[in-house]
Amino acid sequence: MRGFADTVLGWYDTAARDLPWRRPSVSPWAVLVSEIMLQQTPVTRVLPAYEAWLARWPTPADCAAEPSGEAVRMWGKLGYPRRALRLHDAARAIVDRHGGVVPAELDDLLALPGVGAWTAGYVAMRAIGDPDVFLPTDLAARRGAAALGLPSTPKSLEKHAELWRPWRSYALIRLWRAS
Repeated sequence: MRGFADTVLGWYDTAARDLPWRRPSVSPWAVLVSEIMLQQTPVTRVLPAYEAWLARWPTPADCAAEPSGEAVRMWGKLGYPRRALRLHDAARAIVDRHGGVVPAELDDLLALPGVGAWTAGYVAMRAIGDPDVFLPTDLAARRGAAALGLPSTPKSLEKHAELWRPWRSYALIRLWRAS
């Protein structure tokens, strides 16, 4: 299994793009903003909106203090403006429930409006300050199943779906890297 982890991490070291939300110094709030913006929107369209959003609202408290209509206006041409409303709602929940600090626990992240398993897993990983690779669930499932000698058909992967949650896939990579 170590070879699998080394292969994936080696690929990431050479192929990863330099994006602001991947930098070690980025805040969990900035990661959350990027993940919500990147849902069904190309990186090239997200970059300027992401930078403008964080220039205006560098913290969840800054965003939560504004009316939700301002979030929709800032969203601009990213499409699916409900995401802006969910991000604004998430900022309010972060302020109300977590003192303005983006939580690092998966259950707390999953309880935020507009945050699903992928977003929660990635934000949690970044919130603990670990810059390592985070695999898309489908890739992790197929490669992980193959590395473990398990069948990787859609039906068999669905049967073992619990194993392939994003944060579990990440944990497997971390374990393989450490072994």
